[in-house]
Amino acid sequence: MNKEYIINSLDDINEVAKEFIEDNKDNRVFNLKGKMGAGKTTFIKALCKYLEVADNVCSPTFAIINVYLSKKEGEIYHFDFYRLEKEEQALDIGVEDYLYSGNYCFIEWGENIKNLIPKDCIEVKIEEIDNKRRKVIINS
Repeated sequence: MNKEYIINSLDDINEVAKEFIEDNKDNRVFNLKGKMGAGKTTFIKALCKYLEVADNVCSPTFAIINVYLSKKEGEIYHFDFYRLEKEEQALDIGVEDYLYSGNYCFIEWGENIKNLIPKDCIEVKIEEIDNKRRKVIINS
């Protein structure tokens, strides 16, 4: 499935997140790609809000993984592999257990663990249209 969503402002990001989750309800692992500052973490915050995460959602840049609790879905995993130097570092934290858990997994900078990402992972590209607008593109 290839699909595009347009986020015109932060005011409609929650509606786009809802549509995104509903369109992808059979999928659990998402690799978000985009330049630094494109809005990957902001979109993940909106997705987690829709999934009723009460925790503070933020980029796990130094921790590599954040685990959030969702009222709807149980545990949700948010990864940021930006600082990873070798895939073995991801194996050391047990990344495969998370990715194959059946829980939602949102990955940032997945290109740093490309050999470990499940084959059924949904690739999500976020592109800046301008300062406020973003295009979210799904390639599955």
